[in-house]
Amino acid sequence: MVCALGIEGSANKIGIGIINDGKVLANVRRTYITPPGEGFLPKETAKHHREAILALVQASLKEAELQPTDLDVICYTKGPGMAPPLLVGAIVARTLSLLWQKPLLGVNHCIGHIEMGRLITGAQNPIVLYVSGGNTQVIAYSNKRYRIFGETIDIAVGNCLDRFARIIKLSNDPSPGYNIEQLAKQGKQYIKLPYVVKGMDVSFSGLLSHIEELAEPNKRRNKRKKPTDEAEKEPEYSKEDLCYSLQETIFAMLVEITERAMAHCESNEVLIVGGVGCNERLQEMMRIMCEERDGKLFATDERYCIDNGLMIAHAGAEMFKAGTEMPFEDAFVTQRYRTDEVLVNWRDD
Repeated sequence: MVCALGIEGSANKIGIGIINDGKVLANVRRTYITPPGEGFLPKETAKHHREAILALVQASLKEAELQPTDLDVICYTKGPGMAPPLLVGAIVARTLSLLWQKPLLGVNHCIGHIEMGRLITGAQNPIVLYVSGGNTQVIAYSNKRYRIFGETIDIAVGNCLDRFARIIKLSNDPSPGYNIEQLAKQGKQYIKLPYVVKGMDVSFSGLLSHIEELAEPNKRRNKRKKPTDEAEKEPEYSKEDLCYSLQETIFAMLVEITERAMAHCESNEVLIVGGVGCNERLQEMMRIMCEERDGKLFATDERYCIDNGLMIAHAGAEMFKAGTEMPFEDAFVTQRYRTDEVLVNWRDD
């Protein structure tokens, strides 16, 4: 049995989780929320994390009813992510490791999502769709690695949603993607948008530029002659229809490449992880595709799909049980840390 404490702070959420042999003991989290129309900057996000993290560590130990002596290993997000917020987690993890005299392990953020999803849902060897603010990947496990079958070639799906939410001035509370989802439920008209799938990869930047022009015609990049009559004026679309059309288009792209990966790997399971994985419409579309293939969809709720310290604790515990060690001098962070760089030595299949 391994009892691990995990620290996650790669983006705008700072979370601490404690897990003991697969049993969830604590999962506390705070989110840095900016005003509508604004994103979160690394410096300000790191400041928020610094102010919150020690209270969260204390709250997690209290919730788990544990003392530092009960822990076996301290885990933190090594990457990928934004450097200043990542450093907050790494510095606190190093400090706790020295203070409490516990081993220290750096965890890949994506691996944390995957292993947490497998634990909570019971999925055995699924095709993984990892969708978040900074990542969009279709992944399958093979020979001790999580192999990337397809990914975005520009911006991540969550980044696309967040940026559009800023364009139409949606609130960032609780998250831009959630508020887009709620507006999309009220949409009635589908607006044709660019659908860009290149083999197993997807692209969202052109789609975002196009829908931005539909939302704000007066900011059109290619200025055309001013319309001379009513018939030539650009149509105006509601926020609800724009959100609905954006979701339907990008989720269809994700379903397509996931289905192709299922066919290639002869798999009948799909696991959705990452913050965007909470979206009920994405889960519905993916479930329909899986059922048509006699497959099964696995997904989690916001407790586990949104960034959290628990996923880092669980992945770190699996690494620790498999004998993984990390010298203290290697306890740094990296903004670029590919999913397939990690040796998955805790899986025997």
